[in-house]
Amino acid sequence: MRGALAGLAGVALMAGALPASAQEAPAKSPVVTVDQERLFTQSAWGKRALAEIEKDSRDLQAENRRIEAALTAEEKDLTDRRPTLPPADFRKLADAFDEKVTGIRKAQDAKLRDLNARHDSARKAFFDAVLPVMGKVMEAQGAFAILDNRAVFMSVRSIDITDAVIAAADAELGDGAGSVTAP
Repeated sequence: MRGALAGLAGVALMAGALPASAQEAPAKSPVVTVDQERLFTQSAWGKRALAEIEKDSRDLQAENRRIEAALTAEEKDLTDRRPTLPPADFRKLADAFDEKVTGIRKAQDAKLRDLNARHDSARKAFFDAVLPVMGKVMEAQGAFAILDNRAVFMSVRSIDITDAVIAAADAELGDGAGSVTAP
């Protein structure tokens, strides 16, 4: 009995000495899982798409700050001129300013919606392109099904093929530049 326990302890120690990649290689299983969020955000395609969208988002924020500063200055000028203008003239200028602000707000909101749509479009195009890659990895693992890990209540980490799919997608699809057209 004591020898068997010592042998098990030795096996456990040896398993702990294996490199992390050997320990976490996907197990042969009829069902495997994938982390869709990590698959997208850690793939070359997702990293490129997210970096482009993040840059455009920062540019939009900077544009909004410039517009806000210009509108604040224009509003101050209008307020300063109010005492020198007849009420009807001031009302026309104030109404025109309000209309201008409303138009700018609508335009900027449309740009934000476009950014969100581009994100959704990039994500959809990635998953459309990566589906055959996922199928190849699934077959290589001897699995019959892939589940989203968010839909799994409990599993062992060794059935997660996300890293294998990321590597295969990066090799087969690259960063997907030019693959997505704007919505």
